[in-house]
Amino acid sequence: MADNTEQGGSCGPDCACWDQYQPVKSGEKRNLSIYLDHAASTPVREEVVDAMLPFFTEAAANPSSMHAQGKRARQAVELSRSIVAECIGAGAEEIVFTAGGTESDNIAVQGAAKANRQRGEHFLISSVEHHAVMEPCEALIEEGFTVPRIPVNSDGVVDLDELKDLIRDDTVLVSVMLVNNETGVIQPLRAIRDIIGDRVLLHTDAAQAIGKIPVNVDELGVDLLSFSGHKIGASKGIGALYVRRGTRIEPIIRGGGQERRLRPGTENVPLIVGLAKAIQLATDELELNTAIMTMLRNRLQDGIIRSVEGAVVNGGGAERVPNILNVSFESVEGEAMLLSLDEVGIAASTGAACTSGSLEPSHVLKAMGIDRSLAIGSLRLSVGFRTKQEEIDTVIPVVKDVVLNLRRRTPPGLQEG
Repeated sequence: MADNTEQGGSCGPDCACWDQYQPVKSGEKRNLSIYLDHAASTPVREEVVDAMLPFFTEAAANPSSMHAQGKRARQAVELSRSIVAECIGAGAEEIVFTAGGTESDNIAVQGAAKANRQRGEHFLISSVEHHAVMEPCEALIEEGFTVPRIPVNSDGVVDLDELKDLIRDDTVLVSVMLVNNETGVIQPLRAIRDIIGDRVLLHTDAAQAIGKIPVNVDELGVDLLSFSGHKIGASKGIGALYVRRGTRIEPIIRGGGQERRLRPGTENVPLIVGLAKAIQLATDELELNTAIMTMLRNRLQDGIIRSVEGAVVNGGGAERVPNILNVSFESVEGEAMLLSLDEVGIAASTGAACTSGSLEPSHVLKAMGIDRSLAIGSLRLSVGFRTKQEEIDTVIPVVKDVVLNLRRRTPPGLQEG
């Protein structure tokens, strides 16, 4: 799924962050290769590659073809559909394969609007949604829909009292992501369902939740759920949308009859098989991976807070997934930290956007009410199944060095916010 925190901004030589950037004088640490950006994308697991390979070559037929090789491809797609469904507590007929989380979000939001417009033109989304939900809703506003945003508290959790006030008789859909992609904060989906009742459709973007916390569509009470393969060790370019049986939704593109006509086009059999393998592994290993990632994230968090004065964990007072740490540093700009960390071989992300020399904080952190001077100094570090404890112990002092070096070079205007 496209992620504004993954893109590293679009800064150039005229941007303020380049004025601060200085390589860290850290000797051998220049040869590091530490990946702490698993929330942006994960390496494809070897087991997933092995599962996909036959369907690139020896079983490469179109799954809609009637011959034996086509039927083999169809069987692989339907077996994969059953596996994905079982892992989230759904029925196989409720799973639609897509090209990724962004497409899944667009089908859910715009497809629900097209199919239910006679019921109303009022949608609600949280103020911390991913752009893959925000942008389709902006398009709906241009078509005459009303889409207020539900406020969040200082930890980034949806304000349920505000939701009660915003819900209307003509509300058609509420979209609240299960886990925030920047902070890792988990949203109270079941409580949201209890508030909005059965009449209103509930959609959630679960891209950051699968493989990190248990995900069951009935327990969550959702009608529509989107997720992406490359967040869980599958390939980029594959995702899925859960559509609860009986939910009114229309396609947003036209073509053949594939995927319940909601996502026409020849199915990408290798990637679908890989997605099924990845979600099966993530589900089977959930308990172990959760324990390991929690330990690693907490070790990283505690080390940074102890060693860097003025470091603040964003969303730290809320329930979070075990793999994401979002921390802000006083008097430092996030893009400059990324450049310095990358110089020594550490990959991370930031929620701040840096465009044409103008620093703008993440919309998520702004919605949480975080002061601008802290919001533009945010850093997202996310661990994964390959992360090792010694990597965490290596990163902590490097982050400290980076922050201290940048603070010595920070322009007065940035320090003042």
